[in-house]
Amino acid sequence: MRLLHTSDWHIGRSLHGSDLLWAQGQVLDSLVDVVTAESVDIVLVAGDVYDRAVPSADATMLLDRVLVRLRAAGAQVVLTPGNHDSARRLGFAADLLSRSGVHVRAATASLDEPVLFTDRHGEVAIYGIPYLEPVVARHELGLGGGRSEGPLSHEVVLGAAMDRVRADLFLRPGVRSVVLAHAFVGGALPSDSERDICVGGVDLVPERVFDGVDYVALGHLHRPQSLTHRMRYSGSPLAYSFGEAGQQKQAWLVELDAHGLADVQPVPLPTPRPLTMLTGELADLLADPDLHLAEQHFVSARITDPVRPADPMRRLQGRFPFAVHMEWVGAGRPADARSYTDRLRGRGDLEVVDEFVAHVRDREMCPAERELIGQGLTAAAQDERLS
Repeated sequence: MRLLHTSDWHIGRSLHGSDLLWAQGQVLDSLVDVVTAESVDIVLVAGDVYDRAVPSADATMLLDRVLVRLRAAGAQVVLTPGNHDSARRLGFAADLLSRSGVHVRAATASLDEPVLFTDRHGEVAIYGIPYLEPVVARHELGLGGGRSEGPLSHEVVLGAAMDRVRADLFLRPGVRSVVLAHAFVGGALPSDSERDICVGGVDLVPERVFDGVDYVALGHLHRPQSLTHRMRYSGSPLAYSFGEAGQQKQAWLVELDAHGLADVQPVPLPTPRPLTMLTGELADLLADPDLHLAEQHFVSARITDPVRPADPMRRLQGRFPFAVHMEWVGAGRPADARSYTDRLRGRGDLEVVDEFVAHVRDREMCPAERELIGQGLTAAAQDERLS
């Protein structure tokens, strides 16, 4: 049996305000091509299908189109919600969808009820564990009632979920098994585009929690990586931050034989529009002939001019039309650690404006500018007294 492990589609996400739905459509359509070329039987989507709990109409239409195409290509689909999804919304009509070969496993209460598939070697049980928020999941998993019993970690709730999975597997001797889970497993490397799922380290889940199954298809972290041969993150199909620039995005092609996990191979995914980070003075970036490829990339620029240039983003987009982020770092003058109140105490209006201008453009006002500002402040004070 051949499985395609993917996750973190985040349909509807943008990049610094730039719509990515067209790029998501392209890369998700490429999964359909993989299903056809590799004779994939089942596509596993390990959470964060959407980018928000209430997705837009366009986002839901894209998911509908992709699921229809995956089924038409011959693969069934098993998907679970992540921390960005609403489990109840994603699970709408789950029973009806399962009849068409799309299996949405969004209910905590039934996480130990696998989707069963059959090949020439027998049965494969696929368990979908939805994202488990400890405070909510504790009740559904029978782990206690209130705050007085102490905080629960992701390790505790996922451990309880896996205990249920292993108990069900005990009653299915010889059945091969796969688990989908959305979690931060210890030893994995995060990116800067994931949303924190907890505070203080209690989101970390040790590998041993997932003992006892043939393959663990993980979601949540956007960097593709292998924790063990049988436990992997597919990563997101697109780069969702400039910290992921240059990453080769992928899915995992998983093969099961009569004895369990036989092989896992990476499947590279296309990059509809690469991400590039540029650093330098604005005039140099606009004139450098070696940057011609970046003209078709999403661009994040760090402008190092000693004085903030006029209208830098518009000028940057004149050459790099897909520039979506710009930061002026200036000459790097040391930051003032004083509070806002301390910086204003005992200062006149002109001194405050002078410091503001120096902060914005890293250069103090010249005498002519200071005189003009002073005249304006005096006139404003006179108008205020007259009123």
